[in-house]
Amino acid sequence: MAEVTIKEDVSSKLYGWEHPDTMREYRKRNKSMMKKDKTTTLTEAVARGVKNGNYIVFGGMGSVRNPISAVHEIIRQKIGNLTIGAKGSQHDWHLLAAAGNVTKAEVAYGFADEVRGLSRPARTAVETGRLRVLSEITNAGFQWRFTAAMKGLSFYPTRSSLGTDTLHYSGSKTIVDPFTNEPVELLPACYPDVAIIHVHRADRYGNCQIDGNVTEDIEIAHAAKFVLITAEEIVHDDVITNDPALTKIPYFVVDAVVEAPYGSHPNQVPGLYSFDEDHWQIWLDASVSDETVAEYLDTYVYGSEDHYHYLEKIGGLRTLYQLEKIEKKLAPYPKVAKRRG
Repeated sequence: MAEVTIKEDVSSKLYGWEHPDTMREYRKRNKSMMKKDKTTTLTEAVARGVKNGNYIVFGGMGSVRNPISAVHEIIRQKIGNLTIGAKGSQHDWHLLAAAGNVTKAEVAYGFADEVRGLSRPARTAVETGRLRVLSEITNAGFQWRFTAAMKGLSFYPTRSSLGTDTLHYSGSKTIVDPFTNEPVELLPACYPDVAIIHVHRADRYGNCQIDGNVTEDIEIAHAAKFVLITAEEIVHDDVITNDPALTKIPYFVVDAVVEAPYGSHPNQVPGLYSFDEDHWQIWLDASVSDETVAEYLDTYVYGSEDHYHYLEKIGGLRTLYQLEKIEKKLAPYPKVAKRRG
């Protein structure tokens, strides 16, 4: 068998990495197979689970099923110096960057609002030095980092970035594969301090159902130290036990469960409600300068007592009902003309 050699391909230290045995001991002390009621308020869950300096990742992908209600609460509680694992989700951490809560980022795909264009607040944060990019990696590479952590490993082997500049900035190492005698990339496992995931429904214990694409949520739920679930609906235990195969995230990895209907607004939750493009335009218009970003945050985040107050500010039941009808491809609710005078 060939001698295995290790080559450093990194220009940055490891972030989000832990020795697997350290994590095993952490789970023994802090996770339990006992079923207990984990429902709580968003304020309490964020205060208990998210601390200054934490490494945090969000569930969902792009602008779909992001835990925006929890992001607003992090901003309201002024929890700062966060490191973000920007593995394809956007609006969630863009808001944190705009508010100054995030100072470091590991990035896969993270500086665009998809078809809506580039995120000026996130890009400006980097250009001004308020936000430092620690490493760059592919979307697949990030998922494999969480996969390694989920499996209790220190790395995940791949060949996807060999021969690219991405390898140099990814935190990976290369070795000679003892079976092929060829180079192989070792992606470091990522064990976040906090994962916040928005799901379609959950029971009081933390068993979660996600309709449609689960993205990387299963992996990050098993990888993270503290897992906060926001759910469109907290359902009776029977809903889960009647079809347990629908459970994507099991209760024993979850630390807190919060009911947050429309908790991804202005983004989409597949099958329930569509994007609020009108509110997205409000944000895009506001994002052109630091002053207008501050006005947006003062109005919709700092100026909202809680998630339900925010929903009232964005238009309340009429707006939410419209978004449900768009998602379900029903005729939109007619708009009522504003009275003059």
